[in-house]
Amino acid sequence: MKKLFSLILLLSFTIKAQDVKIGTQTWTTKNLNVTAYRNGDPIPRVKDNNDWANLTTGAWCYYAKNTANGIIYGKLYNWYAVNDPRGLVPKGYHMPSDKEWKTLSDYLGGVSAAGKKMKSSSCWENNSNGTNTKNFSGRPGGCRNNDGSFSSIGANGYWWSSSEVSTNDAWTIALGLVSGFVLSYSYDKRNGYSVRCLKD
Repeated sequence: MKKLFSLILLLSFTIKAQDVKIGTQTWTTKNLNVTAYRNGDPIPRVKDNNDWANLTTGAWCYYAKNTANGIIYGKLYNWYAVNDPRGLVPKGYHMPSDKEWKTLSDYLGGVSAAGKKMKSSSCWENNSNGTNTKNFSGRPGGCRNNDGSFSSIGANGYWWSSSEVSTNDAWTIALGLVSGFVLSYSYDKRNGYSVRCLKD
């Protein structure tokens, strides 16, 4: 019964997720908000900070453990969930690689210009909203750090890529409060970030 419910949630995401074509790519306009892998197996929700810090397997959480944040920003996932062979994103989509994120950035004018266009027109602190030029709708969902603490909601948005850097790190992209830059960073796989889906 639990697996069936999880599959229904995945199907619900696929139906409700709006796609937007940006250049040659088609992206979802919302962050991922599922609690199960593609095959229906549940992804653990981990609330305890120490438990989160010691994970080497997939997990998700709400920012600050507050369900209300999930409605606006979706869930935060560690990279172990991103890389799980059971598949984090629904059928018909895949996790974008660092190269595919760069394709998006290049189409929107490059590192120094794309961020402003990718940022949503609401939710950002200090009136630093973006123009949301192509309806990517990037929101500042913050992150969960590798020690289990939370930071940066309202100020920064982080999204995982599928690209691994090392045993401990993987590539992410980030939108920040102050600049219109979109930047690529290498971060600890235990961190919790948002996930966007790219259509196959």
